[in-house]
Amino acid sequence: MADNSQPATVKFTKGSSILLEGKPNSDRFYIIKEGKVQITRETDAVVREANVAGPGEMLGVISVMASRSYIESVVALTDVSVLAVEKNHISQSTSIAMNIIKQFSQRLRKMNEAFSERVMKSAAPDDPSHLLKIGEYYEKAGKINQALYAYQQYLIYCPNTQHMDNVKKRIEKMKSRSTTARPVFLPNTMIQKWPKNCLLFAEGETGHTLYVIQEGSVKITKIVNNQEAVLAVLKKGDVLGEMAMLEDKPRNATAEIYEDCTLLSINRSNFTNLLNEQPDMVIRLITLMAERIWLLYRQFSHTLIENPLGRIYDALLIQLEKDRVNLDATGPYQCNFGFKELLGMAGIPESQTNEFYNKVYTARRIVINNNNKVQVLNVASILKEAEYYRRARKTGKENKV
Repeated sequence: MADNSQPATVKFTKGSSILLEGKPNSDRFYIIKEGKVQITRETDAVVREANVAGPGEMLGVISVMASRSYIESVVALTDVSVLAVEKNHISQSTSIAMNIIKQFSQRLRKMNEAFSERVMKSAAPDDPSHLLKIGEYYEKAGKINQALYAYQQYLIYCPNTQHMDNVKKRIEKMKSRSTTARPVFLPNTMIQKWPKNCLLFAEGETGHTLYVIQEGSVKITKIVNNQEAVLAVLKKGDVLGEMAMLEDKPRNATAEIYEDCTLLSINRSNFTNLLNEQPDMVIRLITLMAERIWLLYRQFSHTLIENPLGRIYDALLIQLEKDRVNLDATGPYQCNFGFKELLGMAGIPESQTNEFYNKVYTARRIVINNNNKVQVLNVASILKEAEYYRRARKTGKENKV
């Protein structure tokens, strides 16, 4: 009988197909022992990644850990020998788990930077001066609590700039208008309760904590050219902030408490304990990071669609995929975000909200419920619309729809 406690060795001859993009994954991924492979992806046109892999590199780990279809096609350039690693092998080795977490973190950061450059024409800030722009945006939008935090962080990180006196005056004027006190926690407080309309953290500041959402939701945004681009609305079970904690680099996006939240706060010291004491939580973190990378690939594919209405439907489809909704269902589905956030995900300015809402509403695809959240009327129709625009792009007929 085969020993399932150790990875098995599998061999592929030159020219063999090892993985096929879009196909369902298995319960195991591969680590190359010998040989080289060619990797191709639909997103190769918009994001630069290595397309040849050799010994020590992993194949299919993102899709396997996220329980998603493969995000790449892999063909053997030479005869190839690989280790076939089952999911349960990860929980048995802290070193393997940490190696995957670090690789995922680095990949997420690179992809986020590439996504910022492509979608928002803006690289991630390499200094915290961007906090001033964030504060100005929130102040103009009437979000006093958020503006206060961004301005206060700006003064901490940039205390001797020419804007210092002006920012201090703004802070004093705004303090009396603040409606929500930002909670303060001791460094090792793991269970934290946050009220809506607070910033958990802002793009450009340093961070040494990751968070797991226990209840509520958090909106992830970037402020570019005085506009808010919504990257995601995270909900119960999602993880955020892990890249800054693991790599000791600035936050690459802003996290706003969208609904009252209970968060599990994990810093570097208790993260080490977590690795040793709760292997199930480590697997959960790897799974969530894999899910985010998989969704980023979907978002890169999304940017290839030029038609604005097509981007709205595809952005909505991505969220349905994220929530693992049955896409063949003909019934309704309640989303956890509003139409403004959906437009942000599609890269459409807030000024065009009414125009595109009327188009989608007239087509009887969605409505906005009493809580200002998007409700899909027919899930299968969203898949149909998104596929229609994706086919139009691939056939070169997008400008005709």
